Amino acid sequence: MKFQEQFVQSVCFYFKEEGKVWLQKLPQIIRYCEQKWSLKMEDPYHLSINYVAPAKLESGKEVVVKLSIPGADFLDELESLRLFNHQGMVKVNAFDKEKGIIILEKLSPGHTLATVENDELACHEAGLVMKKLSISAPSHTRLQTTAVREKLLRDTVMQNVDGYGPLSSHVLRTSLSLITKLNQSIAQYKLLHGDFHHYNVLASEDTDWVAIDPKGLLGETEYDLIQFLLNKLPEKDVYEVTQKRVDIFTKDLNLDKERLLLWGYCHTVLATSWTVEGDNYDKRFYQMIEIFEKLYLKTYGREIGQYAR
Repeated sequence: MKFQEQFVQSVCFYFKEEGKVWLQKLPQIIRYCEQKWSLKMEDPYHLSINYVAPAKLESGKEVVVKLSIPGADFLDELESLRLFNHQGMVKVNAFDKEKGIIILEKLSPGHTLATVENDELACHEAGLVMKKLSISAPSHTRLQTTAVREKLLRDTVMQNVDGYGPLSSHVLRTSLSLITKLNQSIAQYKLLHGDFHHYNVLASEDTDWVAIDPKGLLGETEYDLIQFLLNKLPEKDVYEVTQKRVDIFTKDLNLDKERLLLWGYCHTVLATSWTVEGDNYDKRFYQMIEIFEKLYLKTYGREIGQYAR
């Protein structure tokens, strides 16, 4: 069985030897799915590091089969799907924890929120989905809190005392101070999607828009919106568009604007660090660091770093 070349490269890059072994087993896992659930899998979608393909049950019902390496990320996703329990989230029909299999409902028509050209409308629709996803964090769960993101940032800062790529040592230290204070002052933990953006919200005939592919995290709703703010940015007027997005989410979801901007700054520094490779980095993410700084200064009349002092 021949797989998409980029998919094979990505799996081998991220998972090393474990990924190579999983790819060898993948044809067998696909046959297992077809036999166990009496379904016929079709050609896969464009793949990243998971094998995702539409399938049809004997009854004619359409589903989506997602096959993953059964490690921590897979278990977090499965736990998130279970906890959201189809509340603003795609429904799970079946799963196999040991083999890394999830059988999901197929959303129709299934286009993403990125297809909505009117940015303000897209924000309002995203807000409605986020309202459905807004549930209190469970008392017992394998999911980690946003402190895990703080640790990732701390590791980056400690390993790069003179700066990292385009990120100066001042920016790195400021973001670390801010995220530490933010985590220490969370009033109420919520169950978070963990990767909420335009391309992870799909159209459904039954419930308008539904989230997919949760990473699973515990924290504040303000943090969960940052990845959305970093996506589908225009070529120009990025400051104005971001300001409008922040205002819409703050109003529609009754959020703390200051914490939204602070989380925005911190996460954007972290997200930019993930893209650094030699002299290359994601300039779209990097530009947002300054934009969150400017929005904070304009709104609160002080530099963003003063919050942590």
